[in-house]
Amino acid sequence: MAAVYSGISLKLKSKTTSWEDKLKLAHFAWISHQCFLPNKEQVLLDWARQSLVAFYKKKLELKEDIVERLWIYIDNILHSRKLQNLLKNGKTINLQISLVKIINERIAEFSLSGSQRNICVILRCCQGILSTPALAVIYTAKQELMVALLSHLCWSACRQPEGAVVAQLFEVIHLALGHYLLIQQQQVNPRRAFGDVTAHLLQPGLVLRHLLSEGTWSQAGQGQLRQVLSRDIRSQIEAMLRGGVFQPELLSSYREELVDQQQEDVKTGATKNLLAPMDTVLARLVDAGYCAASFHTSVVANSVALLYKLFLDSYFKEENQLLCFQVLPRLFGCLKVSHLQEEQRKALSTSDWTTELLVVEQLLNSVANNNIYNIAADRIRHEEVQFHFYRRVAELLINHAQAPIPAWFRCLKTLISLNHLILEPDLDDLLASAWIDAEVTEFRTKKAQEAFIHTLFQTYAKLRQMPRLFEEVLGVICRPAAEALRQPMLASGPSAVLCACLLELPLSQILDTWSLVLEKFQSLVLPYLESDADMALKSLSLSSLLHCIMFNMRSLDSSTPLPIVRRTQSMMERMLMELVQPLLALLDPPGPELELWLQKVSDSALLLAYTWAQVDAMFSLNCSQYHSMSGALTGVALEISNRPSLLPGVETQHWKKIEKFTAQFNSLGRYCLEQLYLQKMKRTLMQTSFRSEEALRSLRCDAAFIIGSGRKNLNRRRTASWDSQVGTVSGLTYPVAHWHLIVSNLTILISYLCPDDVRYLASVLLRTLPMGRAQDGSIDEESYITLQKISRAILNSPLFPELQSLHSAFLMCLAARCSSILCSGAQHDSGLVSQQLPWLFEKDHMVVAHWENRFAKVGPEGIEPRGEIAQNLLSLVKSDFAIQLEGEQLESILGILEVMSTLQLDSLLPPHHVHYFLLLLSMAVTKLGCSCSSSLALKFLTTCYQLLGSLQRGKSARSVFKIMYVSDIFEIVLTSLFRASSRFPIEMDDPAWLEFLQVIGTFLEELMQMLIQMKLSLVLNFRKITAFFSSSKPHMEAASGKQLENQNLQGRQLLLVSLTRLCYVLGPFLKKQKLGQEAPAALFELLQQAVLQTGAMLQLCSVPGAQGWRLPSVLISSVSMLLEADLGQHCRGGEANISQVTDRTLLSHTALYQGVYSQILLELPALAGHDQSFRAALQFLTLFFLAPELHPKKDSVFTSMFHSVRRVLADPEIPVQVAQDIEPHLGALFTHMLEVGTIEDLRLVMQCVLQGLDVSNMWKADVQAVVSAVTLLRLLLNCPLSGEKASLLWRACPQIVTALTLLNREACQQQPVSLTVVEPVLDVLAALLRQGEEAISNPHHVSLAFSILLTVPLDHLKPLEYGSVFPRLHNVLFSILQCHPKVMLKAIPSFLNSFNRLVFSVMREGRQKDKGSTDDLPMVLKCARLVERMYSHIAAQAEEFTVFSPFMVAQYVLEVQKVTLYPAVKSLLQEGIYLILDLCIEPDVQFLRASLQPGVRDIFKELYSDYLKYHKAKHEGEKRYTA
Repeated sequence: MAAVYSGISLKLKSKTTSWEDKLKLAHFAWISHQCFLPNKEQVLLDWARQSLVAFYKKKLELKEDIVERLWIYIDNILHSRKLQNLLKNGKTINLQISLVKIINERIAEFSLSGSQRNICVILRCCQGILSTPALAVIYTAKQELMVALLSHLCWSACRQPEGAVVAQLFEVIHLALGHYLLIQQQQVNPRRAFGDVTAHLLQPGLVLRHLLSEGTWSQAGQGQLRQVLSRDIRSQIEAMLRGGVFQPELLSSYREELVDQQQEDVKTGATKNLLAPMDTVLARLVDAGYCAASFHTSVVANSVALLYKLFLDSYFKEENQLLCFQVLPRLFGCLKVSHLQEEQRKALSTSDWTTELLVVEQLLNSVANNNIYNIAADRIRHEEVQFHFYRRVAELLINHAQAPIPAWFRCLKTLISLNHLILEPDLDDLLASAWIDAEVTEFRTKKAQEAFIHTLFQTYAKLRQMPRLFEEVLGVICRPAAEALRQPMLASGPSAVLCACLLELPLSQILDTWSLVLEKFQSLVLPYLESDADMALKSLSLSSLLHCIMFNMRSLDSSTPLPIVRRTQSMMERMLMELVQPLLALLDPPGPELELWLQKVSDSALLLAYTWAQVDAMFSLNCSQYHSMSGALTGVALEISNRPSLLPGVETQHWKKIEKFTAQFNSLGRYCLEQLYLQKMKRTLMQTSFRSEEALRSLRCDAAFIIGSGRKNLNRRRTASWDSQVGTVSGLTYPVAHWHLIVSNLTILISYLCPDDVRYLASVLLRTLPMGRAQDGSIDEESYITLQKISRAILNSPLFPELQSLHSAFLMCLAARCSSILCSGAQHDSGLVSQQLPWLFEKDHMVVAHWENRFAKVGPEGIEPRGEIAQNLLSLVKSDFAIQLEGEQLESILGILEVMSTLQLDSLLPPHHVHYFLLLLSMAVTKLGCSCSSSLALKFLTTCYQLLGSLQRGKSARSVFKIMYVSDIFEIVLTSLFRASSRFPIEMDDPAWLEFLQVIGTFLEELMQMLIQMKLSLVLNFRKITAFFSSSKPHMEAASGKQLENQNLQGRQLLLVSLTRLCYVLGPFLKKQKLGQEAPAALFELLQQAVLQTGAMLQLCSVPGAQGWRLPSVLISSVSMLLEADLGQHCRGGEANISQVTDRTLLSHTALYQGVYSQILLELPALAGHDQSFRAALQFLTLFFLAPELHPKKDSVFTSMFHSVRRVLADPEIPVQVAQDIEPHLGALFTHMLEVGTIEDLRLVMQCVLQGLDVSNMWKADVQAVVSAVTLLRLLLNCPLSGEKASLLWRACPQIVTALTLLNREACQQQPVSLTVVEPVLDVLAALLRQGEEAISNPHHVSLAFSILLTVPLDHLKPLEYGSVFPRLHNVLFSILQCHPKVMLKAIPSFLNSFNRLVFSVMREGRQKDKGSTDDLPMVLKCARLVERMYSHIAAQAEEFTVFSPFMVAQYVLEVQKVTLYPAVKSLLQEGIYLILDLCIEPDVQFLRASLQPGVRDIFKELYSDYLKYHKAKHEGEKRYTA
């Protein structure tokens, strides 16, 4: 018997026992079952507590490590499972207050001095106490202990500790706040709760919340704090403040303190409440000593917003509006901004301004959102107390303008939304500081400014006071200011806002505003323009404003009242005579020096002239009652004149002076002059005589002026992006504006431009195109226009090919750019290069096109001469090519090729087509230098041949064959590639190399297909191609039998691809030909040669190495094509000698085919990740299976292939997406196998399927075996089986359904749910039910589907998982409804249970979540549509479901009252339930009204009311018109 230890208690108390031994004994006593002490746990805990108390009261001296170990000992006890079990079993363990006081004192010491001695273990002890309810009683029973602890903890956190202590500290704070909130809720004395919070917890709580909000501990590092915990603590602090400071019981105290004391609504004799809660809170808030001065302002500011929010949450009701306002000035007074005097402009830093303005914004938004400010009530009942406060805030904001801060604009926006009179007394200063004089550059600030200006304009538009607003705007513009420092007044943001507002205004207000601007211009600016640069700048601002007003007003039309038309016409005449013409008259500089004022006046004058001309034309077109001063716009013959006037009343000679004047600088004036000439062209084109010589001459001159005006500027390298507003055109933005004007009006200009101008435009277009990857601009500049964006837009426009002259010139420029780069790489004299490659030096496509006449002489078949061009190219390719490109040149050409790829090369005209074909072919066969990397060279060649292929798929492809033969192209391309391939040190299965081979193969195949379609000397061309292959270098090397390592592997692959494409094209063609003709017989011999060459090359490429065979994708696709060609010959009847040759060929390749077959079976799972290789492998297996003469005699080919397919499906390395992608290809192979296979083969398949569906696989966690069996079953169901094979499948159906049920149940019991099993099971179940409509005879097996549906869980799924599972469940349910109606009738309750699960899950997923995103809403809507569809199918079975319809409605309303759905989801579900209500008769409706619970009954009444109003009324109306 084990010894019983005793006397431990005496040894622990003994002074002779060392502390080291005491701690060991205490530890042993706690963990040992052999130590028996009365009330052992309490004794040991008391010993440790007493020791620590004695130490901290200076009654006992202990070493520091002993103290730490005593704390650790207590911590181990508190966190031990033994203690938890004792407490759970009802044993009482008492913690003495002395221990809790020591813990509080140590935490207080840490909060004051930062001493971290033993703090981590002390915090763990505190956590152990608070996390155990039986121990936490010591804190919750004495509220002052909890308050003290919480205060010390919060102050400790406010010291911003780092390291391991952070996580521990915040866990304890979280627990302590939770306990305190429970105490607070149970507190019956509101004053005590208020006192505890304000005296001890308010300040540390606010500081801690501020630090958490700022993310002080959110940075990665040792002291990182979890976001969830941070958010929870902030919420707890807010709840603590709400429960302590803003209790419902304190409402009377707040009302007595805040509402005016003179109100006589207090009953006589009522006791006066002496508590002043708001004063107390604010005194504690603004106290300067509780936090560091560096962030005191931020803490106070953030706390002000929080306190006002909590006050409103607690006390806001309609009758408390005044009370809720009275808090606002008190809280606002805590902010530094409230104490600023007008002269104290720099009293606050920018960061302080930002912080406090954000708070002011939140306060004002709270007022607006809660409707605290009622204008009428404030004026009538409260002597405008609120209005005066808001006026004070507005004055403060305007006197201390902070335009760089977005919140400043948002505050002003909210104030004007509250009442426009708040800002109206300072409207001029407001417009100056917030708009006209504001320096706003940052994107977010611009957006805030736009929102403010929009609200301002909208407010005054609604008040019909737009002229009043514009009067203030004009006053600000015209008052003395440094105009040169002002930003453009109407940039894109403010301009768009003003435009939107002007479109809504009535014409009378527009005309009033227009008249006002004219008067100000004439009286305050026009007389003082001369020699005054500031006045000239003001005139430009006014002109921009006038332009915006006139361009964005609603046009006159036939319905416009005549007085408005006459007034508008008068305004137009007045503007022309009194403003535009006087301004133009000033543009007569006395000397050669141009002053700034003159330039700005010219900008202003020409902007107004262009505006007047454009608006005049618009009015003339739209309103017949308007009579233009320029004369009739249409239907009149053009007067003969050398230079028709651009504007009425301005002489031609004066326009010449203006043209010379504006040509000297890039400015708005030049742009507007171009617009005037464009307007003049439009006027000319609208005349009846626009085709006359004089009119055409005028049009050409005008077009030439527009193009020539900015010719020099488009060559400048430095330009700025443009916001598309006329008023912002400057020296830097003028090139963009000019190019935009030309491109926007190309359809008008292009017909009247000379060839030189067209070539110039093409060169500009090419030069301004972005050649590389475009750099992302800032968010601010996304809507801005650049030269590159304009050029890219015209290149991508479908209109570009229709502008034939420009398109042709651009193609020529592009070709010239390519040629210049190619010529720069010439290794010989340029004269020699021009003889060998003359098309590189031609400047006209037509010259190249005419070459076809020299080379198109075709003699008798077999003796036609090879073209001169082909000979030149072939000789260059075989020898040393005259041009060599290095890396930098190759990069440049790739940029040009990228531009080419955006053009529609397949729609080129024959001259362009021939030129581009020769150009691209020359590039493709060019020699590449050593500085070109393999990847770059491969990319270059791939791009060249892709473009050549695109070109040859075009409508003008035939034109190439007039100067070159297909066989010549073959020889040129492959000779150059065989030479170039030796310099590609890359892997055979490199994706770039495989893509290149695919592109080359496609190009050569399309060439041969075109050769056959056009019947271009088939025998001659194919004979030359075959002969070339026989004599090619890779073929000769292969025939020589050299070692594999010494040969060009890439060249062999190229030859292999070319040969297999030849077999692939020629084989099917010969199948279609009739026998007995000479040409097909000759071609057949050529095909025989090609097949033999291909077989020999394949055998060489597939020689086993040291590690067995490797099967590159090229080899697999090649051997598939060869086998197809072999089988095509073998199956073709005909002459005996031909048949014998084909048989010998097939037999000679049998070993090759069998070897590839065996290797593919081994490598099939590995190939699954490579789509192209996998498809080629499956194609080969299909062809091999259909050729029994190739099958090995030992093993069954069906069995081998089937097991290989099973290995693919069971391979866990294959990703789910890849498995889904390859399934259709496997299905096609499987279909062929089962068509040819025997009944025994099908039995093998069924046996494997049933083995895989065995539930024991789930118990063994062999999920992949289950998934592969289910996939195999799905493939089997997709195969068209008939007869005995079909009966074999459906006889196994009961076993299959039972197995699926068991598998689904096991998968659903796992945590988390094994969706990799559930989803395929649902898919195959739906397919089984659909296809077994007539074959499944036992209704029980259909009913098992309901148990599967009811087992699948729909809650706790992620959104993507839910969106995947739901449609599958719906498909199964729909298959039962559609294909097994009799079974459904007998199991309607199960059907409805399954369907209701779907409905309720949609309600749960479609509920409006707190602060949730709507990213998942489209998925939920898709599911809701399926539910609506199912409701419609149920409603179509009216007889069966009539009895159940009221219960379906009852369940619907019972669930829908639990959630608030998104409107779109609710609408879809309601449309479905309306169809069920159609089945309900009147007694059913009465039954529902009587039986539903009161809350649910209200939901039903609302639903039924909407049903009658929207659904039934609509359908009744439709029935009235139905026969």
